[in-house]
Amino acid sequence: MSAIAARLAELGLELPAVVKALAAYVPAVVTGNLVFTAGQLPFVDGVLSATGKVGATVTVEDAAKLARQCALNALAAAAEAIGSLDRVTRVVKAVVFVNSAPGFTEQAKVANGGSELLGEIFGEAGRHARSAVGVAELPLDSPVEIELILEFA
Repeated sequence: MSAIAARLAELGLELPAVVKALAAYVPAVVTGNLVFTAGQLPFVDGVLSATGKVGATVTVEDAAKLARQCALNALAAAAEAIGSLDRVTRVVKAVVFVNSAPGFTEQAKVANGGSELLGEIFGEAGRHARSAVGVAELPLDSPVEIELILEFA
């Protein structure tokens, strides 16, 4: 078992199947020693696990859990592109989009769900730059979407 697979198992997690692209894009692209993932929604077993606006119909706590799933889905896309997450040397950046109700300003708390997961999996190499952005809508009315940039060897 690989080191990352063992760490995921310790956390009670496993990489899901890569979510198929919803439109004209691919789940991840490799250039040089970086892998860029497309934005990932909180799909579980092919089903979007929640819909709605954070701060209205979705709580910050629930959205943070959804962000964890988004990050896990992004890692699955990255693993498929580079062969193994054991090749990851650094999580460079996470971009987190939050489907925000008017006046909602706690996007960073939602984003922490994904960021904390990356730290739990990769340790110090999981510490990353991040943008947490509130948006008016997301595809399929998803509450959150995450894209990652990872460095690998």
